[in-house]
Amino acid sequence: MAAATVLRHFTPISSSLKPPSRHHRRFLHHSLFPKLPSHSPPSLLKFGAENSEPQPPPSLPETDCPVPPEQQPINEYQSLSSSFPFSWASGELVEYSSRLFLTGASFAFFVGLPVSWFGSVGPEYEPVKRILAASSSGIFVVTLAVVRMYLGWAYVGNRLLSATVEYEETGWYDGQVWVKTPQVLARDRLLGSFSVKPVLTRLKNTLVILGLSLILVVNLGNSPIASSYKTYKDPRDRSSMPIPGAYNDETARTFEPEAFCGEPSSDEPSSDLL
Repeated sequence: MAAATVLRHFTPISSSLKPPSRHHRRFLHHSLFPKLPSHSPPSLLKFGAENSEPQPPPSLPETDCPVPPEQQPINEYQSLSSSFPFSWASGELVEYSSRLFLTGASFAFFVGLPVSWFGSVGPEYEPVKRILAASSSGIFVVTLAVVRMYLGWAYVGNRLLSATVEYEETGWYDGQVWVKTPQVLARDRLLGSFSVKPVLTRLKNTLVILGLSLILVVNLGNSPIASSYKTYKDPRDRSSMPIPGAYNDETARTFEPEAFCGEPSSDEPSSDLL
């Protein structure tokens, strides 16, 4: 009896245990390795290259805009800022001024000066007046160019700052009006305030300077100062002629040199006095 008890204590433990059943193994697996919940965010389960894929860009504000692309204010602004000569106004101040000066000087030299010099009677008698007339023509042409630029920039600026956009679908007879979305309105007004308004201010100042210059040149051309500079005496100038009805030997020789041919001048002593 005692021997049987001792042998039972020294019997291997594995021989006294039964292998776990299938249900028991499933319970242990679920207890030690719980399943991840299905509602976990997919971003936590993606690793490597799958998580670095670029996302599609958000839709543009003009996606639902019925206005044709060429009539949208943002596209009109881009087209105007890169076209000739409207792009001059949005450039650097030195470049803008030099282009206007070269335009006016070229027109005055190649067009205004030949017309004023050869298109009038006796231009060689008053060269200063002819040069001032050519300069005024150059200033006038530059003024027209600046006015054209101002009208174009003012039109685009009004469309950018306005809350509505007028457009044509197929022709001039079917005009429509589109109300801008908050995103488009904020972007257009920001662009109009910080990009278009400075250009309009520059063009206004240019028009004032050109207008004052044109008035100054015209007044100088009509002043006696410009008429006083002559290369030689103008035969049409009758300021030195004697009073009508009084005889003057010098005037008679000017109009009838043949009648005094062979006769002594007033400077030579007369033979009757000898």
